[in-house]
Amino acid sequence: MTKRFTGWHMTAILVGGFSVVLAVNLFMASRAVGSFGGVVVENSYVASQQFNTWLNQAEKQNALGWSARVTRAGDGRLDVATSGTPQGTFAQAELRHPLGKRDVLEWTLIDAGNGRFTSVDAVPEGRWLVRVTLEHAGRTMRLERPLG
Repeated sequence: MTKRFTGWHMTAILVGGFSVVLAVNLFMASRAVGSFGGVVVENSYVASQQFNTWLNQAEKQNALGWSARVTRAGDGRLDVATSGTPQGTFAQAELRHPLGKRDVLEWTLIDAGNGRFTSVDAVPEGRWLVRVTLEHAGRTMRLERPLG
């Protein structure tokens, strides 16, 4: 004797299936929102109006002919190797944890000679976003690099 498949059976299958999908989506969305600590502009419309200004600043920065490579030295300190920067360049670094779980670290880097700059303290373990600012005689170069 076989049981009949009725509309109630189909209703139960649809409600059960969509309930599982909804529960998984809610769980994943809450995990994503709860773990995101990234940098977001406060007003995307205003930021979009500044886009051309940012492009002009990038062109001026590229015209300087400066370049920099950011690494973690063997002793754990931040190491910035520059090329094309004039003598007397001032360097600063800002370290942000990608998920915003740690405080922002702001360091003035020490000139180690030959276009190299280094931090006094070691970079804490983990992944960081490093924003380096190089300044000399009113000219500025900014760059952001991940540091793992």
